Amino acid sequence: MDDFRRVADAVAADIAAGRLRPGDRLPPQRRFAREHRVAASTAARVYRELALRGLVVGEVGRGTFVRSGPPAGGAPALLEPSGAPVDLELTYPEADGQEERLAAGLARLRRPGVLAAALRPVGPSGTAAARREAAALLGVSDPEGVLFAANGRQAIAGAVAALVPPGGRLGVEPLTYPVVKGLLARIGVVAVPLAADEDGLRPDALAEAHRRAPLSAVYLQPTLHNPTGLTVPEERRAALAGTLSSLDVPLVEDRIWSFLADEPPMAELMPGRTIVVDSLSKRVSPGLTVGFLVVPPGLYGRVANALRTGAWLPTGYALEAATGWLADGTVAALAEAKRQDAASRRAIALDRLEGFAVSAAPRAFFCWWELPGPWRAEAFAGAAARLGITVTPGAVFATAPDATPAAVRLGLASPPHDDLARALDVLADLARRGPEPTSADTT
Repeated sequence: MDDFRRVADAVAADIAAGRLRPGDRLPPQRRFAREHRVAASTAARVYRELALRGLVVGEVGRGTFVRSGPPAGGAPALLEPSGAPVDLELTYPEADGQEERLAAGLARLRRPGVLAAALRPVGPSGTAAARREAAALLGVSDPEGVLFAANGRQAIAGAVAALVPPGGRLGVEPLTYPVVKGLLARIGVVAVPLAADEDGLRPDALAEAHRRAPLSAVYLQPTLHNPTGLTVPEERRAALAGTLSSLDVPLVEDRIWSFLADEPPMAELMPGRTIVVDSLSKRVSPGLTVGFLVVPPGLYGRVANALRTGAWLPTGYALEAATGWLADGTVAALAEAKRQDAASRRAIALDRLEGFAVSAAPRAFFCWWELPGPWRAEAFAGAAARLGITVTPGAVFATAPDATPAAVRLGLASPPHDDLARALDVLADLARRGPEPTSADTT
């Protein structure tokens, strides 16, 4: 069992036994981490898990409190007690017929000699066939600039580790992919939140942060940003590329969701100073995937070495499977089916959440919901969990601890369409009713 779930279970037991009572305030997360001898990141996951279970409610500036009790009568029930939750947290899309398509490709690996080769270890440069197919997928002319990792997360880790020394500073957006925050902590890199506006990261904020203390690199998601869905417009991309080039700061460009859009990479604007990372996790499946890196010649050796020393290499079996799926058109077919499915799910979200402040990019598998007052994101996530729906509160994505938005991300990929529509109806009703008061609010 994960450490954070074990600790969360212990706190839940204290609540059930009455050792923690409704309205009691939990200690700040750093103190909780010291008292339970866990990392600060683990404490944050414990508090989030307790909120998702509906046991606590967090209020920005006030703290985290044990809930006063179940929702008042008349609250809608989404599921029967024995039913599984509707998952609007994870974002792993699956196309119709995906299993059959992938199984047909895996049959090739059973041929004599092919399986034996696939079970051998491979390096970051993979194989010539894999580089050729990956280059075609990613739209790059030189296959020799492609490297491989076990997945997209490890591709990001390898790129950042190659560019930023331990203790170095990496510029990041104010809201970013949550895994990156944990990854940076593990490799000893300091995340520097950079101000943004409705068009994305601000070039002046980037320049000012670098002036105060040099940035070793910047990590961006300029296409279908997770969680907001923003695609940075052309003029802002050019301005950012110009600022990065003038400061001589390299870019790690995350394009893992870009297959759903039609936007070219920012790397085209600064090809010698950008590492592009991508993967098959969303196009195909997270269970058998490969991460890609498109690396300029001047950075190739550093990135390859980072992947080796970080143990972030692909497995031969996954690389061979991916090469076959790319060559026979499976990846392209799945990506197109998922583009269509994402568009239909977005339409459902916009219809069911009409009247709310929802950002849902065309063909995105998630949307960003700025909640109506007086809701706070953690409280809303906890209330939704008690109704059988999991959502992700905005604080999970925030890179600055004092900037936690009253918003949630809704992952639209997992449930069937009918369940998705029904869950969104329940969430809309919950948002309109507002939060139930806790005992701390009435004392």
